[in-house]
Amino acid sequence: MNAPDTALRSRTAHTPAPTRTPDPTPAVRQADGMAVASFVLGLVGLLAMNLLLGPASIVLAALALRRGTTRPGRARLGLALGALDLVVLAWLVNADQTWSWSIG
Repeated sequence: MNAPDTALRSRTAHTPAPTRTPDPTPAVRQADGMAVASFVLGLVGLLAMNLLLGPASIVLAALALRRGTTRPGRARLGLALGALDLVVLAWLVNADQTWSWSIG
């Protein structure tokens, strides 16, 4: 063995092996999907069909948080948007005295 070969071997011997993060389980991936869906439904619910999309957003957010999503911020935002959907609906019903509303 010559000296450069030993120096190379000693450098590579001390470098740690790259750690691989385990893939999330199917239940966690499903919970992540629920968190994203909750956010999207809550956001769309502000503009249309808030009577249906608001409660759906709330339920999906609660399920995602209960199942341990890796995106709890997005689930909480979906929960807040779902509640805001219902607040907007209540405000519009109070303003128009009807369950149906339209812009213009």
